[in-house]
Amino acid sequence: MTLLKMYKVHPKVLLPVHQTTQSACFDLAFQGSGKSEIKGYSGKNKPISRMYRGALTISPGDRMMVPTGLILDIPEGYSVRVHARSGMSLKQGLVLANAEGVIDSDYVEELMVLIHNISENSITINDGDRIAQAELVKNIEYAIEQTPMRPIPKTNRAGGFGSTGISTIAEISNQKDIVVINIPDILKVEEKRGRGRPRKNAASPP
Repeated sequence: MTLLKMYKVHPKVLLPVHQTTQSACFDLAFQGSGKSEIKGYSGKNKPISRMYRGALTISPGDRMMVPTGLILDIPEGYSVRVHARSGMSLKQGLVLANAEGVIDSDYVEELMVLIHNISENSITINDGDRIAQAELVKNIEYAIEQTPMRPIPKTNRAGGFGSTGISTIAEISNQKDIVVINIPDILKVEEKRGRGRPRKNAASPP
């Protein structure tokens, strides 16, 4: 079994665990023991520093370097990928500023999670709160080589960004083995000038 070693920067720091036997990731917690301040950037891209007293308040638009209290000893040939926690992203609006963190095996400093508050409210996280999830990933060895020829099309796709688009009903109906159901408007409301309520015209059933 591959072993991922972790060094605790403070005695009070706790090691992460997999929450279930089939969890792909282990949870990373906010652990600021031994810290006096936490740094980051405001929504206006100005450097900011917040005093640490067991909790951290992240204002709307702020991007903070939240400490985990851990230095990872990643084995050669592997990397650690840091992902946002879905519940925290949905319910609190706290996401990863860099979408996904990539920790290389030769990085041997404390792991910081870049938390971005995309909500309109100030959010407070406490020491010990789970803020992200991470996984050990095996690297695929590959080389980069220049090719003198432009790659040839591999499918019927033509174009770049947005080239697949969003199919219209007319385009879909021309495809085989696809059934298109036209759902009529059940109720149409027609605006009526003057006094009284709008007149409602019920559509005829199909």
